[in-house]
Amino acid sequence: MTTFEDLGLTMSLLSAISDLGFESPSEVQEKAIPILLGEETDLVALAQTGTGKTAAFGFPLLQKIDIESRTTQGLILSPTRELCLQITSEMQLYSKYEKGVNTVAIYGGASITEQAKQIKKGAQLIVATPGRMKDMIRRGIVDISKIEYCVLDEADEMLNMGFYEDIKDILSNTPKDKSTWLFSATMPKEVAQIAKKFMHHPKEITVGAKNAGAVTVQHEYYIVGGRDRYAALKRLADANPGIFSVVFCRTKRDTQRIAEKLIEDGYNAGALHGDLSQNQRDLAMNAFRKKQIQLLVATDVAARGIDVDDITHVINYQLPDEIETYTHRSGRTGRAGKSGISMVIVTRSELRKIRAIEKKIQQKFLEKKIPTGIEICEIQLYHLASKIRDTEVNSKIDDYLPAIYDVLEGLDRDALIKKMVSVEFTRFYNYYSTSRDLGTEITTSGDSGSSGNVSEGSVRYFINIGERDGYDWMSLKDFLRDTLGLEKEDIFRVDTKDSFSFFNTDANFTPLVLETFNDFKVDGRFVNVEISKKPERSGKGRRREKKKGRRREGNTNYSKTDSGSRKRKKRRNPGFF
Repeated sequence: MTTFEDLGLTMSLLSAISDLGFESPSEVQEKAIPILLGEETDLVALAQTGTGKTAAFGFPLLQKIDIESRTTQGLILSPTRELCLQITSEMQLYSKYEKGVNTVAIYGGASITEQAKQIKKGAQLIVATPGRMKDMIRRGIVDISKIEYCVLDEADEMLNMGFYEDIKDILSNTPKDKSTWLFSATMPKEVAQIAKKFMHHPKEITVGAKNAGAVTVQHEYYIVGGRDRYAALKRLADANPGIFSVVFCRTKRDTQRIAEKLIEDGYNAGALHGDLSQNQRDLAMNAFRKKQIQLLVATDVAARGIDVDDITHVINYQLPDEIETYTHRSGRTGRAGKSGISMVIVTRSELRKIRAIEKKIQQKFLEKKIPTGIEICEIQLYHLASKIRDTEVNSKIDDYLPAIYDVLEGLDRDALIKKMVSVEFTRFYNYYSTSRDLGTEITTSGDSGSSGNVSEGSVRYFINIGERDGYDWMSLKDFLRDTLGLEKEDIFRVDTKDSFSFFNTDANFTPLVLETFNDFKVDGRFVNVEISKKPERSGKGRRREKKKGRRREGNTNYSKTDSGSRKRKKRRNPGFF
């Protein structure tokens, strides 16, 4: 295994790397760093967001600049204020043992006078957004005529945001003999034009296939009617109690509207789009990073500064117009070696877009059905039980126990557990028990999207291990495959929650699954598997319920946000216990 020492970095940088806890270089770092340290060359590096690109150009840049000189030697252009600040912060961490290195961030929405003062003190490295950088060059505040290195980070995003002319103007103020390092997730024609115009015989490295999606991301789509899109979003959130997600909309208006509806319905949500002030955007991002917001509804442009490693899901409330944009969206999850899920809510007429994306990212989508109300109740019940089990006891409660014992006198263990769980479960059950199923009549395939416990020849199982035990959907699938001796495709619809999970197999594997996990232990702990107990309803009962749902949809006393469900003002979100 390659180490950072093998890449030729100095001891001061290696010490900073050790402090940051980096153990081994990522693929893009392993490929790029030796090239950039070894010779003066231009470089085009294609790699997904979240693969460690900042360190890939940051370490060589810090090692090659002259610390004794206060002249600006390196310029890093990035698409957004948030990404600009993040790169600056990381460069400062990398250079903590490099005495005298000054990295300055230049971006809009902050005092240009203060930024000018920092530049005048001497900045070997400048990290800038194109708009503010062009403005400071025009005012004569910044001199980049002697820089030796120029980095274009997230080049495709900068061009998608309309910075092509700005980048050309900025680069025209730099020396022709500088080294230009271009890092991008995709290679659209505009990026190729920049490379051709401003780079000289660049070397190229690719992590994965060009324009391909990250292998750590599972792609899923859910077909719904156009009017059910918002109801589907809520159900996907409720079916994943530990969700920490970015929800993408196409327009600023839709972004604000969906965020407001989610907040009104009791979800921990927030909006991020261009019509917000910089202070509002900062507040939203800070709340999201602290997980005070679990559903951040964002436009593509505003979300380009989001760089959070532990996002569990990306939800495409609406598909983007460009396939490259989908690649960027899905790249917000499955970062830093972790797995993630990209969900797409589509109508039947949009299925051709799914096929086009599959071809581009070279990965298949899984078709899934929107969870039913009963399935969500089951998931939330297990989640509540796990949360009760794992809750640390507050010692301050001891003073109140005698009075509590008096109130609960006469209740045995079983009755107490049932009542305690019912406090939350009944509210959730009442909310969903009379609501109609979404998307059950418009899916395109058989068991790949099946949501029943035994449906279309497949069986749905519950297993009492999950993310808290170190499993994600990929590693749990591998564990089940190895334990059962099955092929990977024999196990599907693997959904991991905090302390439990679900998976499917064909019905003919049921005896093998149940027999294998009878009295089965991992590290001394029993691992239990049972068939997921979802109550089945007759076809006649389903038809009656659908008619009832349609009648309720026409009643103005009921909310249109989830057909058949009564809207509760200021209700607490049932999905976040």
